[in-house]
Amino acid sequence: MPLLEPTLWQDGPTLTGGPAPVVEPATGRTLATLALAAPADVAEAAVRARAAQESWARTGHMERAAVLRRAGDLFAAHAGELRDWLVRESGSIPGKADFELHVAAQECYEAAALASRPAGQVLPSEEPRLSFTRRVPAGVVGVVAPFNAPLILSIRSVAPALALGNAVLLKPDRRTAVCGGLALAAVLAAAGLPAGLLHVLPGGAETGAAVVADPLVRVVSFTGSTAAGRLVGELAGRHLKRAHLELGGNSALVVLKDADVEAAVAQASWGSFFHQGQICMTAGRHLVHASLYDEYVERLAARAEALAVGDPYRERVHLGPLIDRGQLERVHALVEASTEQGAKLVVGGTYEELFYRPTVLAGVADDTPAYAEEVFGPVAPVRPFTTEDEAVALASAGPYGLSLGIVTRDAARGLELAGRIPTGIAHVNDQTVNDEAVAPFGGVGASGTGARFGGEANLDAFTELRWTTLRPTPPGHPF
Repeated sequence: MPLLEPTLWQDGPTLTGGPAPVVEPATGRTLATLALAAPADVAEAAVRARAAQESWARTGHMERAAVLRRAGDLFAAHAGELRDWLVRESGSIPGKADFELHVAAQECYEAAALASRPAGQVLPSEEPRLSFTRRVPAGVVGVVAPFNAPLILSIRSVAPALALGNAVLLKPDRRTAVCGGLALAAVLAAAGLPAGLLHVLPGGAETGAAVVADPLVRVVSFTGSTAAGRLVGELAGRHLKRAHLELGGNSALVVLKDADVEAAVAQASWGSFFHQGQICMTAGRHLVHASLYDEYVERLAARAEALAVGDPYRERVHLGPLIDRGQLERVHALVEASTEQGAKLVVGGTYEELFYRPTVLAGVADDTPAYAEEVFGPVAPVRPFTTEDEAVALASAGPYGLSLGIVTRDAARGLELAGRIPTGIAHVNDQTVNDEAVAPFGGVGASGTGARFGGEANLDAFTELRWTTLRPTPPGHPF
């Protein structure tokens, strides 16, 4: 039996933001119609979530864990149906959709394990009393998720928040509200999650702002652009609530003098062109030793030219469509502005409908737009360096600090170099795009507020640490 019907359901009261089509970017076809959430719907959802959360927090950890384990199994059991939604709604190639499904299942399994983690510590005390800390659920968690990896970037907050006894208001990007929202709700409902604990609220910026500002929402988990993240952080700070921000990036891939060029190019192609470059960890700056630079550019361009671009649901391709016309126009404007400022367009820079050819730019400088900014498209700017100190300076420059890749035949040397470049994630002899449910994830600087997802980081993100004491009898007045 399918989890998702063509006319998509919404648990709870009818949303009042009006109907919206679910559009397949590869064809422009309408796949289904869903209801959008208006800002006024958020307050009602928060009240229902808070009421449901109180009993969920008292539910035994084994029962909460069992729901998350069943959800993980259901992602695998319904992989075919969910894969089709990811491919058609988000423009993913099937391999990328399978990766999202795998990670989603693992996020659920890891979240299930969180439910039985030690809840606190016994503390020494100067007084004759039992003194201890205890982790308690935050209450209602607001999750705002983007379009690019919609399933992963929703479930990685939703699953641990629920496992730790919270309720969740999930505001997915309206362009991927099925695979980033309704699909999760369907899986978790089928896994036995009690009603009222998860509310899917597709909508625009106003709906997201309402989630952040609602007084019953105590913690906000936001993944998206740096510009939007600044607004979320400001609004959350105004309302005195925690905001965990995973934001944009312009990650460097550093290719040292001793690197195998062909191996480096294979990494580079994946790091820049995977999912049309619509990944926060995308390799946005290729820093290549001058002795390898010409060969690297030539080989990367040849690989880019050989990649097939098209409809991932109906053709066997390497790249699918960009998410919408606005994104395509932004990508192309950055490429055109870069060539106007002197960058060399080696290959690509063309498009048909929403299908943008993988693009290689050479001769870039500090102020080249496609090098200095996060492109969020299949564009690889390549720049030479001559010394390791120069490579460190170039990789460290700019406001972002999300991911880093270093390619070298001397792994220890690469690890030492990574320690000199401030990022939240670093990979030696690998490209910049990696994700595992067991690993902490997050960036520094304009890339966010640090590692707030994965493993122990989820305990800090979605619980409050409460100090509690217990005396056998009340003490007398101390003075």
